Amino acid sequence: MTDITATSPDEGEVILLNKPLTWTSFDAVNKIKKSCKVKKIGHAGTLDPLATGLLILCTGKKTKEIDSYQGAEKEYTGKMVLGKTTPSIDLETAFDAEFPTDHVTHEALLTAVQQLTGTIEQFPPIYSAVKMGGERLYKKARRGEAVEIKARTVTVSEFEIDDTNFPEISFRIVCSKGTYIRSLVRDLGLLVNSGAYMSELCRTRIGKFWLKDAEEIEGYVARKRAELGLQS
Repeated sequence: MTDITATSPDEGEVILLNKPLTWTSFDAVNKIKKSCKVKKIGHAGTLDPLATGLLILCTGKKTKEIDSYQGAEKEYTGKMVLGKTTPSIDLETAFDAEFPTDHVTHEALLTAVQQLTGTIEQFPPIYSAVKMGGERLYKKARRGEAVEIKARTVTVSEFEIDDTNFPEISFRIVCSKGTYIRSLVRDLGLLVNSGAYMSELCRTRIGKFWLKDAEEIEGYVARKRAELGLQS
């Protein structure tokens, strides 16, 4: 990686980080920007605050590569729970309904997974970063505004589940740009005539980059500040 300074020409670098739970992607960007004196920086794909895992940041001239990383295939692991729903389809919002699960069989789950694999149409969650009228949907959702969301075409190339701890279901998903994992969780619940919410999510891969090669944010900041000769 190329050293980053505020005074010399900034060729930039591609930074692989493990985003902590509750941090937004912009929190990570701002932390690196302020702590490491970076002038130009951006991230290559948002992670929800309640998700962890691989976040790619690009600085300097490397920001030109952001689009290519955003368009790359991604892999996620996580957990969903059947029998309850929340407006955000995760634990950001409170439970709003309960549904029976006794009728849900392993075979029914596998059939639902098959229906959600391949090239499919899905509706993004209302609590999402999708823009409508120049504003993020989650802002409208938090104000209680009704919005009409358009379906989008995405590709889910792999969808594996482990229902050993039913009604909690572990999953691994490989998918295209623009796929919302929470939408897959919501739709799986509907397909088995129940409800579902996502309790955990971790992004493990973006294109050729893997979470195992990522740094913790505080570790990266300490290393970079030492390289730059900045006071701790």
